[in-house]
Amino acid sequence: MSAPLSTLALAVQHSQDIKKSRFLAQALPVTTIAAALAFLDEIKDPAATHNCWAYRIGAQYRFSDDGEPGGTAGKPILQAIDGQGYDRVMVVVTRWYGGIKLGAGGLVRAYGGCAAECLREAPRIAIVDKRSVQIWLPFAALAPLQARRAEFDAEPQNEAFDAQGVTLQWRLPPASMPALQRLVNDLSRGRARWQELDEAPSAG
Repeated sequence: MSAPLSTLALAVQHSQDIKKSRFLAQALPVTTIAAALAFLDEIKDPAATHNCWAYRIGAQYRFSDDGEPGGTAGKPILQAIDGQGYDRVMVVVTRWYGGIKLGAGGLVRAYGGCAAECLREAPRIAIVDKRSVQIWLPFAALAPLQARRAEFDAEPQNEAFDAQGVTLQWRLPPASMPALQRLVNDLSRGRARWQELDEAPSAG
């Protein structure tokens, strides 16, 4: 089984000088493309030679060489994100040219290396995928179930009452679902109704 993906716990940065060019990598945890691009707009330096970047948000990714030779900047930054098991991350590497050309291979190493070093020591948070489940149960089972919600790392999303009981919508890790379903059945003496709402895990 592959290791769980992580995101950053907070914004981080790392700078280094390579053959008189200064490179500054800045990274931020993001959950939307709009947030990634807003971060770019906020921190890019118009006076710099290049502001290259990449983001990964689940299956969505994008990168830019910002005027560097194709494939020498944005893609190595994205590879640094993926190579260290990150998701929901935006990385911008800004370069101030120092007068010495690095060549294509040197640029790949500089941009990818600076981004990787920025991420390597950064505080990270594991991303736990969660799924939504809808549970109907009689009133008598509600309080004892609510008292044990934290055991299943479940997040309440919604609840609705009717004449006989309550419908709950919770999000929780898929691994916790079998135990929760057993508890719900026990507390309701088999009267509960259970429905999983997601086709596939949604990240939480």
